[in-house]
Amino acid sequence: MLVIEPDNLKNFMSDAPHILGTFETALRDARNGVLRMASISAQNLENAVRGLLTRNTELCNDAIAEDDEVNLLERRIDADSFEILMRFNPVAGDLREVIAGMKVANNLERISDEAQSIARRARKVLKQPELAEVALIEPIFHQAQGLLRDGMRAYTEGNNEMALGLYDRDRQLDADQKQLIRRLTKMLDSDNSSAKTVLHLIFIVRSLERVGDHAVNIGEDAIFLESAADVRHLGPEMAAREIEEA
Repeated sequence: MLVIEPDNLKNFMSDAPHILGTFETALRDARNGVLRMASISAQNLENAVRGLLTRNTELCNDAIAEDDEVNLLERRIDADSFEILMRFNPVAGDLREVIAGMKVANNLERISDEAQSIARRARKVLKQPELAEVALIEPIFHQAQGLLRDGMRAYTEGNNEMALGLYDRDRQLDADQKQLIRRLTKMLDSDNSSAKTVLHLIFIVRSLERVGDHAVNIGEDAIFLESAADVRHLGPEMAAREIEEA
């Protein structure tokens, strides 16, 4: 039984080549699609938030427009993955690679959706007078961005330790976004003139928190790929034990 334990997605196929070249090509193309999705989704998130922070409507427009490419890539990855499952009946590490790729793609598509939502709200914020509190979004963004970056690193490098580390960072993001939302909510009670902008900021903060959740999901998919352990909904301590027992 073939079990592949990749160090990263770039050298995965060269470590243990398959006899069927068409299978190699199909698996590589699906994997490359996931990596392209990750790149575009991360850029969409960057453009949406930078558009808000720098009052650049064009960046917001780019984030909205590029979401269509992410949606198309997810559909293509799903179609290619189902074809791999039907034609080649992969097992062990190969099967996990296909399943994990589809799950990661789904989370990336949702991250891009959150970026699009942020961009749409950012465009509405930019129509209002400038508000100093917009800058409070940036630290939350950096946390969510870092979670996405390291979730994908855990996936591409097969790094369980990095994946497990996402849990505590996501908890910190949750705590920080709740604190910021409380601060913004108090503004609604004291200053009705900026109510529209503040409401949009609250929803943007919530979108960034959800990006963190999807990044954790990607980390869990990385663990599944690397160790054949299903750690969803377990938390870091139980997940670590599950990995040891896998």
